[in-house]
Amino acid sequence: MKTKRTCIFSFLKIIISSLLITVLLLFTIAAIRTLSLDVNAGLQLAHWEKTNNKSLDIDHHQREELLANFKEAIRIPTVSFSKTESNTTALLEFDRFLRKAFPTVFSSSLVHHELVANYSHLFWVKGSQPKLVPYMLLAHIDVVPASESHGWEAPPFSAKEIDGFIYGRGTIDDKNNLMGILQALEYLLLKGYAPRRGFYIGLGHDEEIGGLNGAMNIVRVLKQRGVQLLFVMDESLTIYDGIIPGLEGPAALIGLSEKGQAVIKLSVSVAPGHSSMPPRETSIGILATAVKRLEDNPMPRLFSYGPEGDTFEHLAHKFSLPLKFIMSNLWLFSPLVSRILERKPVSNAFVRTTTAVTFFNAGVKINVIPSLAEAYVNLRIHSAQSVQEVLDIIKDTVGDQRVKVELVYGFDPLPISGADDKAFGFQIIKKTVLDLFPTVTVAPGICNGNTDSRHFVDLTKNIYRFAPAWFKPGDPERFHGINERISTKNYEEMVVFYFNLIQNCDIRKLPEPHTTLKSKVEQLY
Repeated sequence: MKTKRTCIFSFLKIIISSLLITVLLLFTIAAIRTLSLDVNAGLQLAHWEKTNNKSLDIDHHQREELLANFKEAIRIPTVSFSKTESNTTALLEFDRFLRKAFPTVFSSSLVHHELVANYSHLFWVKGSQPKLVPYMLLAHIDVVPASESHGWEAPPFSAKEIDGFIYGRGTIDDKNNLMGILQALEYLLLKGYAPRRGFYIGLGHDEEIGGLNGAMNIVRVLKQRGVQLLFVMDESLTIYDGIIPGLEGPAALIGLSEKGQAVIKLSVSVAPGHSSMPPRETSIGILATAVKRLEDNPMPRLFSYGPEGDTFEHLAHKFSLPLKFIMSNLWLFSPLVSRILERKPVSNAFVRTTTAVTFFNAGVKINVIPSLAEAYVNLRIHSAQSVQEVLDIIKDTVGDQRVKVELVYGFDPLPISGADDKAFGFQIIKKTVLDLFPTVTVAPGICNGNTDSRHFVDLTKNIYRFAPAWFKPGDPERFHGINERISTKNYEEMVVFYFNLIQNCDIRKLPEPHTTLKSKVEQLY
């Protein structure tokens, strides 16, 4: 008996010792990652190909000129009202304005320009080394509607400057990028710049209503010419300063993908009746129960199954303890982080496919039981799921044969673009950001909304969504909201950013990755 007890104790000691060693090993790895996970270090220490980049020192005259051009662009109300209604008069006026504002771009022998689908613009800037694969910069001309009666501090198409900010629809979506790109190219050409790597500029006229005429026709033209692109850069994520709780300093997020989207129709049909003799369940009651089930049972947590995990790991070294320890080790703490993030609507979008009931319609008369009740559900689909998968989950969650579930339209999440040391587009954008804004931390991200770039997936495997605009507390609400604005300083920075980016793309290849402590730690497990 004593021998048996001794054996049991010995076995328990071995188990406990093994567990302690495992915990100690995990803690050691986690601690090393916490101390070493600075993803920007390798890029800054790498030996980049030497170039003779031109510098841009904007003088007083140029500053007045570029701001005047930008303000005039904002004053042209290029509004997309609906899928079938756009301000085509304003789009034609914008065409004339561009030709006046950027005469060198439109007259240079290096630049070929053409109109696509009447209102969109496609530029080809010829490179001196045709073997270098071209890239493409995207922006869009159209803006969402805006009404002065909704509380704007200045009329939304006035481009009025107040305390160093230019107010107006399009100042951050997306005429800042459009004008920044063309203004940068104008300055480069005036300085005698001729690119080694050719590139395209695409300006869609209907992005706000899906890009079905603008971007899609630009893609059609490029496909007919057999064009393949090294990467595409479009709008979306920006530089966030004071917006991410707990983060020390600003962060520039470069979108690697976009969430998919689906609109699903729920409907219930029953025999109509009089309200004086109601059935046990009406069409409204049945549908309301189905809607409640969807709201009570959100889609599964998928945090770290997409780019969002990389976002937090890239930013980890800029958090204070204990967040720094947690974010550096999502391989261990992702379930905990996902439960925290899902508490707020903004961060919940990182965690899962979001479900929003946006339309409910039923009833024709106050004393008549309606025969039909309908609801529409808008879903923004996580990178790890598909339209069909979320449709199946919706059907299972509703769990009522009386509720008809139909897909109105939808598309899967966009492919995830590369962000490693060999991803040319990502690393060039990152370098350009860090050269101009050295205090910023750069990280990959995911876009909850959709851009024209989604139409370009057949032309490249690498699509990045980033604009060098600064968002501070209160600014995200201005996007498609009231008092949209940009500082004059930030717009000037955007011109410089694109001026540098275009030149940085002239290198033939990326430098060899610099070995950091981070990469050595990763080899341990």
